[in-house]
Amino acid sequence: MRTLLTYVLALFLSLLFLDQGQALAQEAGAAAAAGQTAGPAPVATPTGSFTNPLLPAGADPSVVRQGDFYYYMQTTGRDLTIWKTQDLTNLKDAEKKVVWIPPVDGPYSKDIWAPELHFLKGKWYIYFAADAGTNETHRIWVLENSAADPLEGVWAIKGKLADKSDKWAIDPSVFEVNGKDYALWAGWPGDVNGVQDIFIARLKNPWTIKGSRKVLSTPQYPWEKVGDLSRGENGVIPYPHVDVNEGPEVLEHGGKVFIVYSASGCWTNYYELGMLTASEDSNLLKGKSWAKSAVPVFWESPEAGVFAPGHNTFFKSPDGREDWILYHANAESGLGCGEQRSPRAQKIVWKADGSPDFGRPISTTETIVKPSGTR
Repeated sequence: MRTLLTYVLALFLSLLFLDQGQALAQEAGAAAAAGQTAGPAPVATPTGSFTNPLLPAGADPSVVRQGDFYYYMQTTGRDLTIWKTQDLTNLKDAEKKVVWIPPVDGPYSKDIWAPELHFLKGKWYIYFAADAGTNETHRIWVLENSAADPLEGVWAIKGKLADKSDKWAIDPSVFEVNGKDYALWAGWPGDVNGVQDIFIARLKNPWTIKGSRKVLSTPQYPWEKVGDLSRGENGVIPYPHVDVNEGPEVLEHGGKVFIVYSASGCWTNYYELGMLTASEDSNLLKGKSWAKSAVPVFWESPEAGVFAPGHNTFFKSPDGREDWILYHANAESGLGCGEQRSPRAQKIVWKADGSPDFGRPISTTETIVKPSGTR
């Protein structure tokens, strides 16, 4: 009796599962005929990957990692905003906050450019360029915050970062080598536009220059001197041509210090990256300590749809095993220095001689594996 009941039950279950399988097959066939795919829709990028740009727009990207978080800034022109995230490639979903709004007027009230956030001697500092409403008044300014999280606390102005010459200055950055603190920026050698050089100086403290500025790089190669300006509405060109070195950023590796800077006018498609190299044991204040690359190290790729790549920053992967470059670029030719520039990231490869290989700009249609250790 038990054998007969077992047989009948097994026959019933097999018929039931057969009917269900036929129903599922019919549903799948109907979906296929309608041009549909059963199951959830595919995601835009595979898990563990991303595509550029990281944000729809944003020039002069800068990033620092502290603890488990990356803190990102970019030029908004009107305020200082910080993005906070554990995954830098997912900036679009990052927490962000406007941490400082300039006064209505005064020496740092207009044209807020190229901010950088740094954690120095137990406090947070933001370095930025600003002016009083005219380009000639552009100088570098410093804000301080003692809160553990830079999105919290109060940001207070510490003053102007300048040596005794007090010349036009933009694109500030700071770094430390062998226990010595330095500031880098782009500036005019004199009081009028026409040439922009890279300057370096020691820091007495995070907001004070020690000694005088020293020139590290001036435009000398043809690829650094593409800078004709178009005429304004009144047909006048106040500065018909400008040779540009700007946006200096430091990368350290294997006992060497690299300064990667932007060359030629950002208003041209020839805005690209050059590089200076020095030993970390050399006198970094002396120009002769630095070897300048005779060719650009990163430049436009019309094939990839990347134009005028420049004003970069660097960051390490969450596990510290990889080095990455983060830069801005235009998606089309001729867009210049406008608000359509957007931040893009890609991994750096190190050559046998210890120098960085930035590769070629990666297309926005190409998926990129996230930095190692990203959660």
